[in-house]
Amino acid sequence: MEIKKISRISMLLALSVVLNILESFIPLFNGIIPGFKLGLANIVILLVIYTYSFKDALLISLLRVFLVGILRTGLFSMSFFFSLGGSIISIIVMYLAKKITKLSIIGVSIMGSVSHTLGQIIVAIIFYNINMIYYTAWALLLSLPTGILVGYLTKEIKKTLDLSIKW
Repeated sequence: MEIKKISRISMLLALSVVLNILESFIPLFNGIIPGFKLGLANIVILLVIYTYSFKDALLISLLRVFLVGILRTGLFSMSFFFSLGGSIISIIVMYLAKKITKLSIIGVSIMGSVSHTLGQIIVAIIFYNINMIYYTAWALLLSLPTGILVGYLTKEIKKTLDLSIKW
């Protein structure tokens, strides 16, 4: 990997960590739905999937989960496992949705948001019990607007970057 690409990937990793930590301070629904966040770090992941590669996006995503675990939530805490499960499944789904379908970046983002939620539900069922399945409908319902928001922001940022930066 060339030094220029390593530098960009490192900056994108740092940005995803900062976005992830910052959004944890945004109180959404005042704790009515535990762990609900906008998923702003996925803006970076989507940009990397569309600009670099699946491998680079997966690397950034996994490193982000570990770094946020070390810095904020606790390495190997339940938050860590929820984030890890959701991240792995969502990045695979987003990559496949981009590669196989004709979905727009917003559609791919929605697929990522929904699959991230499903990954978290799977982790919750494994660690807790099957009753977590009742949380699924609300979580999936909230995944749609967050997926749209993240996809729209990514589309606009990508449009701006494509005009101003040669990746």
